[in-house]
Amino acid sequence: MNISCLKYICFLFVTVAVSIAGTAPAGAAQFSKLNKPPLSERWFGIYVDNERAGFYHQTIAEAAEGYRMEGDSSVRIKVMGFSKDATSREVYLVGKGLALRSFEIEQNINGELTRLTGTAGGSVLRLRIESNGKTTSRQIRFKSDIFPGPALNIYPMMQGFPVGKTVKILTFDPEEIKVKEVKITVLGEEQTPDGQPALKLSNNLYPFVANDIWMDGQGNTILESVRDGLVMTKAEDSKALAAYVGLLTIARKDLIYDFSMVRAVPALKNQEKLKGLSVEISGWNNALPLLQEGGQIMEKAGEGRITIKTGTAVPIALQKNPTIPEATELQKFLKPAEKIESDAPEIVARVKKIAEGKAGQNEIARALTAWTAEWLKDTVDDGGGAVASLASRTGNCQTHARLYTALARAAGIPTRFVSGLVSLEGKGFLYHSWAESFLDGRWIAVDPTYNQLPANPTHLKFFEGHTQEDLAPLIAIIGKISIKVLDATY
Repeated sequence: MNISCLKYICFLFVTVAVSIAGTAPAGAAQFSKLNKPPLSERWFGIYVDNERAGFYHQTIAEAAEGYRMEGDSSVRIKVMGFSKDATSREVYLVGKGLALRSFEIEQNINGELTRLTGTAGGSVLRLRIESNGKTTSRQIRFKSDIFPGPALNIYPMMQGFPVGKTVKILTFDPEEIKVKEVKITVLGEEQTPDGQPALKLSNNLYPFVANDIWMDGQGNTILESVRDGLVMTKAEDSKALAAYVGLLTIARKDLIYDFSMVRAVPALKNQEKLKGLSVEISGWNNALPLLQEGGQIMEKAGEGRITIKTGTAVPIALQKNPTIPEATELQKFLKPAEKIESDAPEIVARVKKIAEGKAGQNEIARALTAWTAEWLKDTVDDGGGAVASLASRTGNCQTHARLYTALARAAGIPTRFVSGLVSLEGKGFLYHSWAESFLDGRWIAVDPTYNQLPANPTHLKFFEGHTQEDLAPLIAIIGKISIKVLDATY
């Protein structure tokens, strides 16, 4: 199915499966037999009772003798007192007719991680399952072709089934790890609830409840509704989801934690002793700027690839002779901004108290870093602006960075808010926000969440700025990049 959006069993158990969505074109849709599935990248939101509960991202591309269908999802749903947290990464290789050939799946459901790989051929589905530290193999026999979730909605359109046609086909359920039969019916042309022209389908993938799907003329799912709209998956433009996904990522909320984590190869060890780091990042979006300063240099290494060097890996010549910004450029990093209220009386008074008896900006910056780390209780929720968090004493890394930035600017230290990745030992790289202060004629990375000045070399800066617009480009790389460690110096 094109957007097999949710596994909804007996109204209670809900998890994102495999899907793809697209925006329907304006005007009348033409519903004719498709020669191939829509080759595109799609984003969509998942809603429960009209409240956003997650998102899904998927691409379909041509591959040898067929197509490659990739999907990433993250959802947190509570229904009738039951809750489910689920993230998944799925890759399916299918033939020209969309029949399953092989797959790789990693899913985390309520904290339990499972990895599945498999091939289909000769009426046998061969599976390898890794879960709870154990690896098992299994074979499932079948009598006809198996179709993965992303193919279910597209299949009737590629077959050119007429209105009223019902077909039964087999699909692979990665959560239950079994092959099951699903019945799909072509209901006919019917507008979506918001008036878009569409072809409506239905299936019985979710027992006891209605599952309705609206498709556009290119084979993109526009909307999928389970139980008369209780759970809906809606096609959305990536820009509409950018701020939502970006803020969740920086906050490291469980909803997006597994989706956004980037594991380095090889894994970093003894990070507290790390002095310099050189990495290559693949899957990079070349439209993003290559940011320098703050103890790093970033260079293009090829199509979709960059290298980043931090700490002592930065050439000595650049360490000794940094680029000095104009005085007018530095002035903007001394001014108050939304949620960085450096001119607020309570911020100014706090700085005066913290800076008392400190000699020079370096000592003041170090005191502000330590004070912020101690003052704020680290939470997954954003504590708001500097003034609000000063009073509440809670917030995530964004909150820490905003409060420190406001305090530093009030102390006359040019400071800016930055975001990117940081490595947590034993886990991997996670998206994070920190600050950079202009000290001793250069930009220095400062992490007021972890009380680091300078911040350790695992801080890889991707973005500068604290607004949602500044963080929106995150959607261009989240879930796509990988990290190869080229060198680590201790």
